[in-house]
Amino acid sequence: MKLLESTRFEAINNALAIQTGDSTIFGRIESYSCKMAGNDKQLYKRFTSEQSPSDLQALSPPQTLQDLSPQILRGSLSGDEGVMLCDTISRKTLFYLIATLNAAFEPDYDFSDAKSHEFSKEPSLQWVMNSIETNLSAVAGEQYHNLRTPLWSTIDDEISVQDCDIYSYNPDLNSDPFGEPGSLWSFNYFFYNKKLKRIVFFTCKAVNSVYVDSGISSDFAMDDDSSY
Repeated sequence: MKLLESTRFEAINNALAIQTGDSTIFGRIESYSCKMAGNDKQLYKRFTSEQSPSDLQALSPPQTLQDLSPQILRGSLSGDEGVMLCDTISRKTLFYLIATLNAAFEPDYDFSDAKSHEFSKEPSLQWVMNSIETNLSAVAGEQYHNLRTPLWSTIDDEISVQDCDIYSYNPDLNSDPFGEPGSLWSFNYFFYNKKLKRIVFFTCKAVNSVYVDSGISSDFAMDDDSSY
């Protein structure tokens, strides 16, 4: 996956380094071309060696599906036993998500063995926006309010969000790069525009400032020179 440089995203990322009260937010938005480069080609060959790229893989339902409307929730259940129906993803698209994680977090983490059930397809753009804004508003308040419009405008200009499938990465604690002392919450969203062959990756976490001050949490601190 090739990182696409963006001065607008750099400005947003600087603004997403927010310290308020007892919490510190670290956020990052990056755009990636789905064109394979370097080790991606070798990894893709291994990834598809036993299955076709078009083979479908089962995803987990969004973890907070219960927060959606009862109508959507009932539509996600099948039969009298209430078995949750899972979305599916092609093996090739799953590879793109994994390769994006590798590119975003290298060299500290390797997601090559990530499984499809660690990912979810999100119900709608509005639901994703509401989830992100609930987290950021609760911690950042007015600072996020000032950032909200340029943030979503920049993402839309880069990826055309209405044309995207949106996925999230929800690993267990052993696989979570944010599963660390002091972590309050985190999210990892992928906005995948198949036509543009591009993914915008939005990753963010909130950490108890005590752990930041002690230097324990430092995955991707930003310089706080925001223009917003």
